Amino acid sequence: MYSVAVMPIWLGSAIAWRQTGHLQLLPFGLFLSAAVLILVWLNLSNDVFDAETGIDRHKYHSVVNLTGKKELIFGLSNLCLGLGLVAIMAISWWQQDATVLILVLLCCALGYSYQGPPFRLGYLGLGEPICFVCFGPLAIAAAYYSQTQTWSSSILPVAMLNGLTTTLILFCSHFHQVADDIAAGKRSPVVRLGTARSAQFVYGSCIVFYAWLVASVVWLGVPWPTLLALSSLPWAIYLCQRLHSFHAVPEQIKESKFIAVQLHFWSSLLLGLGYVL
Repeated sequence: MYSVAVMPIWLGSAIAWRQTGHLQLLPFGLFLSAAVLILVWLNLSNDVFDAETGIDRHKYHSVVNLTGKKELIFGLSNLCLGLGLVAIMAISWWQQDATVLILVLLCCALGYSYQGPPFRLGYLGLGEPICFVCFGPLAIAAAYYSQTQTWSSSILPVAMLNGLTTTLILFCSHFHQVADDIAAGKRSPVVRLGTARSAQFVYGSCIVFYAWLVASVVWLGVPWPTLLALSSLPWAIYLCQRLHSFHAVPEQIKESKFIAVQLHFWSSLLLGLGYVL
């Protein structure tokens, strides 16, 4: 799951490396560490906030459910957030530029608004747009800026691609918990659309991903070796087939988000490799 944190840093840095010919190792290492720590905070704090609403009572991998120690988990999550922000502040101090810190703080604020009180925007079905913005344009822009201290529109095609596959992970996590979401008043996109239409949405999103990849290479100047990411297509096919066949059977699709993780991991890894090559 934590490839979700790593891949924006990998992609932003790979684009910067292609354009500048070098990699600043200190910001890269600090940013990788910070991204993982901040995602630990996001995941653990979300478990705590969801425990308060009762929506996760059937979520077998909730850390709060596994340990029964909500206060301890919340404390650990905040410690991870603090350590992650210290690493980002170190980058800003070293570069004498607060831009990366500001972008990361914006991502954290949006991440908190997803499940944290009093916002709980995820309960209104707004988690996916938040995820797309944070893990796509904002995260990749921050990683790119940490390497170059400049802005470039060249990151946008890849930011869209990474944002889409990351958002698919969140979207697919809703399929098996529709009943619990409805009971807790959470209007996730899958609750709003229904499982059948949501499965079609995943199919359409995968088509958009690969079409955008090819279009970015043909018309937007993305390096042709990034077409290596087409090799992730079997994961997309498997995900779509699984959801098409079992979208309304929670026990059969509870692992669908982990299939989406594989799609995200391989597509993003190969996209970055395309820039390096």
